[in-house]
Order: sequence, then structure tokens, then C-alpha cells
Amino acid sequence: MKEFIDSFLDYLSVERGLAQNTILSYRRDLDAYTEYLIQHHVDAVSRITKAEITGFMMFQKDKGISANSISRRLAAIRMFHRFLARERITKADPSNLVDSPKLWKKIPDTLSLNEVEALIAQPDIRSIQGIRDKAILETLYATGMRVSEAVNLKTDSVNLDIGFLRAIGKGNKERVIPLGKKAISSINRYLEASRPKLVKARICEYLFVNRFGRKLSRISMWKMVKGYARKAKIAKPMRPHILRHSFATHLLERGADLRSVQEMLGHSNISTTQLYTHVNKDRLKSIHKQFHPRP
Repeated sequence: MKEFIDSFLDYLSVERGLAQNTILSYRRDLDAYTEYLIQHHVDAVSRITKAEITGFMMFQKDKGISANSISRRLAAIRMFHRFLARERITKADPSNLVDSPKLWKKIPDTLSLNEVEALIAQPDIRSIQGIRDKAILETLYATGMRVSEAVNLKTDSVNLDIGFLRAIGKGNKERVIPLGKKAISSINRYLEASRPKLVKARICEYLFVNRFGRKLSRISMWKMVKGYARKAKIAKPMRPHILRHSFATHLLERGADLRSVQEMLGHSNISTTQLYTHVNKDRLKSIHKQFHPRP
């Protein structure tokens, strides 16, 4: 293997003219690959199959290597195997059949229903900002909006009479999302008792404003959510999309169809929405393991 790797790297240097740092990076990646193959008793390049390459990738993943780093290593492995096939050292290129780790998707963190209730209960609705914050939390959970979408929500995009709002998502795509009764009630209270006092004499087209009557920033909104999560003693890592993930998961758990959830989330590809079905499966496995007499 070492001789073949040396020949491959010479080819990259002389014929492809790659930089020395790139070649050193390829060598490190291929050395890690070779070490794995030796440990698994693969002593000839002709014996390498898709299973060995996939096994190496999973081994890297289990070690905590990021998907991007594994993708880079796979790129080096693919180039190496193409070189071997082109030089007729091997008959075929087994790396052709291997999917990129960039296709791996991490199952998102979600809050339980009790954790969502505890979070939303934190704002002090006796204060102007507390009324606003409760309206924000209710809106995020009721609609599954991204934080970036919520800060850009305009007052004329919300119709509380019929219970819908218009969100502008990625790619400037517009979608209509229903609002539940609790969210409608909280937004109404905010519009009547809180927003006028925050805006004062200013004119602001955005629904959620800061204490100066200007558009609330994405960072400020997210810091607010994290602050209430700490107050609610939620131990899970809080990420900007966690209420969005919880919204989708809870809908699917209660029987919502995938296409409707896709539309509400604004996903262009249903495979992105299908990720939330894996959350359900993992939860079921956890419950089965915990309570079944023969787990």
C-alpha cells in the first residue's frame, strides 16, 4: 500500500501540480485509511471493497470525527482508487459506490411537551417585556418559525382574526402558517398592552420590537429564549432551532401528515422533514428499552 500511495502522491505533485500542503493532507488521510485496513487484515488493494471503505468511515464517525473531515478523507480515498484503476493496478474502483458523509444528518434536539410548557411559563407577564417575550415563545412554538423569520415578521403579516401569519423563509419564499388559540391570545395581549409602550411615538413595521421600539435582533431573541431555558432548568443544549424541531416532532407524534408539516416548516425537500420521523423512532426505542420486561 505504501508504494502505491507514494506513486499516487507523486502523480498529484508532478502531473496535477497540487500544492505541497494538499499532498501532505492526502498522505495523512491515506495513512489513516491504510492503518485501518491493516488492523482489519486487508493486505492487498485488490481485496478492498465498498464494505472496507464504509467501515473506515463509520470507524472515523465513532471516533468523533466530523462529517466534513470524513468527507475530505473520502475524497482522498476516491482519488486514490481512481488512480489505481486507471493505472490498471486494480480492476475496479470500489469507492464509486460509497455515499458521501455529507448526506448523514444529525437527529435534531427537541424539548418534551413538559419542557416547552415550562419554558413558555417563564416570562413575567406583569411586565411589558414579559408580555412580549411570552408572545414570542408562543409564536415560535405554535408556528415552527426560524428565529430569523420571527424577527422579520411584520405586523401586517399577522391576521389574528382568522389565525394565520405569513412567514418569509429561505430563498425569499413565502408560506402561510396557522396560529393556535394560545399564540393568538398572547400576541393580542402584546399588541394591546406591551407593543404600544415599547414603540411609543416611533413607527416600526416589525411585530416584535426591543425596549427602544426598534426591530428586535435575532441575537437578542435567541439570548432571551436561552435565558428562559436556564430559568426553567432545562438541561438540554439549547440551539436556535430547538422550538422549531419540537414543533415538528410534536405534530408528527400526534398524527400530523408529513406533507403538511413540510409545508408549515417551509422545507423544499420532504427528506428534510422526514428527519423528524427518526426522532419518533428513537423515542419509541428508548421507551421500549426502559419499560419492556425483556429489553
